[in-house]
Amino acid sequence: MSKEIPLISGEYYHIYNRGNNGANLFIEERNYEYFFKLYTRYIYPIANTYAYCLMKNHFHLLVRMKPIKEMTSFENLSSLKVTPDYSKSFSNLFNAYTKAINKMYQRTGSLFQKPFKRILIDSNDYLVHLVNYIHRNPQKHGFTNDFRNYPYSSYQTIYQQKNSRIEGQQVMDWFSNPKSFAEYHEQSDNTKIQHLIEDD
Repeated sequence: MSKEIPLISGEYYHIYNRGNNGANLFIEERNYEYFFKLYTRYIYPIANTYAYCLMKNHFHLLVRMKPIKEMTSFENLSSLKVTPDYSKSFSNLFNAYTKAINKMYQRTGSLFQKPFKRILIDSNDYLVHLVNYIHRNPQKHGFTNDFRNYPYSSYQTIYQQKNSRIEGQQVMDWFSNPKSFAEYHEQSDNTKIQHLIEDD
């Protein structure tokens, strides 16, 4: 489904993946922290992040590919004449993380399924429902009894309007205010998008 979908400048995407052959991606707390460190290096320069959730064996991201004019982190920005290879940046993230995990736990081979999944978000309705879906995902899969307290998602960062690299204020604008944001997250009907992510 997602193999042929290119990552296009200015567009929003749901990006997700899981461990290869059911492998765990995150074994202990420091693994999540290291993934975030690499994410800062490889993804923040080329994409805005609106929601995320990292779970033991898979993850979900809501991102928008930055146009070149917004890529202030790049040196010699004026020399960029073509659209950057967004997919390559994600591949670099996953490869760097895999190398670190393989070295740390004395394992070999792929850690993530390939290629990583990506779905173009083509409506505002899908956009706001995806935020809900991503944040509720750890409860859906039994990683927590209450998604609001799950430590590796953007829910509390957005709800409490904390300063971060997450585009939390824009997400809050989609829901109008924190009360509406919280109330919308009480909904758990995934039928609107479940057909798009059957392998989650």
